[in-house]
Amino acid sequence: MLERFRAFWTRVVSPVAHLLIRLGVSPDAVTVVGTAGVAAGALVFFPQGMLLTGVLVITAFVFSDLVDGHMARLTGRTSPFGAFLDSTLDRIGDGAIFAGLALYFAGPGDSTLYLVLSLVCLVMGSVTSYARARAEGLGYTAKVGIAERADRLVAILVMTGLGAIFDAPVLMWVTLWALAVASTVTVVQRVWVVRQQALAGHGDLGRSAPGSGTGTPT
Repeated sequence: MLERFRAFWTRVVSPVAHLLIRLGVSPDAVTVVGTAGVAAGALVFFPQGMLLTGVLVITAFVFSDLVDGHMARLTGRTSPFGAFLDSTLDRIGDGAIFAGLALYFAGPGDSTLYLVLSLVCLVMGSVTSYARARAEGLGYTAKVGIAERADRLVAILVMTGLGAIFDAPVLMWVTLWALAVASTVTVVQRVWVVRQQALAGHGDLGRSAPGSGTGTPT
């Protein structure tokens, strides 16, 4: 859903990318700093109940995901390691957001139910990415589902921010329910799709020992 806006936001961040290139900053450095900023925004501010501040800090650093990719293309420094690093650190950033919300509900949010839902979103979001990566590592395709990473990220950040602005925590609650269900459904969809391909004899599953693949979450 969000891919249609990628070209627009790439044009927006292009001046920043050019400036960083002139300063000699590498795309990988931007990736690391961006992830650190997202994690700090989530794990420092959310547990204190400073939801809007956390959302604003996270949003500022989330754009590094566009900046580093654009820098790599401009400099011709795209590489398998860069893609691996970006995907791996994306998982850390995503996990930090829902971990921060879990800590909020364990503290000032005071809700065991939504603490659990935050953890469900954290785990199922990671499994969603892993299922696709593992499938592709075995020669299958699993790009299906109703909860892509970008959609999950935008939904929780926007609704958490709006909930904080308008003192309407129900927006965040409803979003957590929706994401928990959608992520779980997406995992089931991907398992089903890969199973169908396996039964049809596609991919390399029959030639790979269990656990021997090296799929990277993407």
